[in-house]
Amino acid sequence: MKLHELSPAPGSTKKAYRVGRGAGSGNGKTAGKGHKGQNARSGGGVRPGFEGGQMPLQRRIPKRGFVNIFGTKYATINVEDLNRFEDGAVVDAKAIVEAGLLKKTLDGVKVLGRGELTKKLTVNVAAFSAGAKSKIEAAGGKAEVV
Repeated sequence: MKLHELSPAPGSTKKAYRVGRGAGSGNGKTAGKGHKGQNARSGGGVRPGFEGGQMPLQRRIPKRGFVNIFGTKYATINVEDLNRFEDGAVVDAKAIVEAGLLKKTLDGVKVLGRGELTKKLTVNVAAFSAGAKSKIEAAGGKAEVV
């Protein structure tokens, strides 16, 4: 295959709809923008969320609680999910992502205690719940905080 032989998949491209190209095109003259007004002008329109001076929805809705922007956000998995690894394996955040258990590790991986573990594993992650730690150690494995 050569560079000049490449073409997009059939149906993946469409011709651009050309506006303002005469009355016969069905979208000539004002080119779909109507007659005058803010939206007809070059650079016209309002910013996202603006409702014409009415109090915007984002400001009308009550706010609750506190969001700590510096808080640690863990990606969580359960003890039962670790059964897919081989007996005696070393499980870390990279291995968990490669196994398809998580897409992103965020600020670290935390193992929670739902389910049972039947294999002896060494788990190296950012955090464990108390139940998860005891289940991993009960199965003969090690729970190590990285």
